[in-house]
Amino acid sequence: MTFQATLVTDGTSDVVLVRILEWLIARLTTAEIEIRWADLRGLPERPRGLGERIVVATRLYPCHILFVHRDAEHQDPEFRYTEVRVANTTGLGHVCIVPVRMQEAWLLHNEAAMREAAGRPSGTNPLDLPVAARWERLPDPKATLYNALRTASGATGRRAKRFKPARAAHRLADLITDWSPLRLLAAFARLEADTRTALRRLGVVVTE
Repeated sequence: MTFQATLVTDGTSDVVLVRILEWLIARLTTAEIEIRWADLRGLPERPRGLGERIVVATRLYPCHILFVHRDAEHQDPEFRYTEVRVANTTGLGHVCIVPVRMQEAWLLHNEAAMREAAGRPSGTNPLDLPVAARWERLPDPKATLYNALRTASGATGRRAKRFKPARAAHRLADLITDWSPLRLLAAFARLEADTRTALRRLGVVVTE
């Protein structure tokens, strides 16, 4: 049996979380689980509020398990967990994905993939990437990631103006094959524990 999982995100750039979830779930179980991002962009009327987004997403992308992403940003992460719990009126079990700042902090750990995503895999210019202990304390992880990608591209002049860091970030997520460095982060450890619990509730055999 193939289980369906639906990912509801804050924005379109957060679709990169699909790759992280695929990696994580593959380490938790051998069961076949398909993860689909709930793309709500083409709707004639956009859902208003998180609760409505969850309802519409699960109607368009029926699933056995729901993943809901909310960046903590300047809120206490617990506020986000509560927010999702209240908003989910579907009766489906859900797992929250709550990076302490924003999900871009979870893309800062692979320098080689970053250089390749930026189109200059043989580059050697320093990227000054923050150490793991700082990833979720960065005031603006997106700016840190985009600046590192621009530096990695080595682009100058007109080429620098044409460089699209958001597109490179999407490619970066596709290139990374090992997300284990994220296990150093409390937010990711909670995601892993909650995912394990949710899979067990579905009756899926989970590795210890």
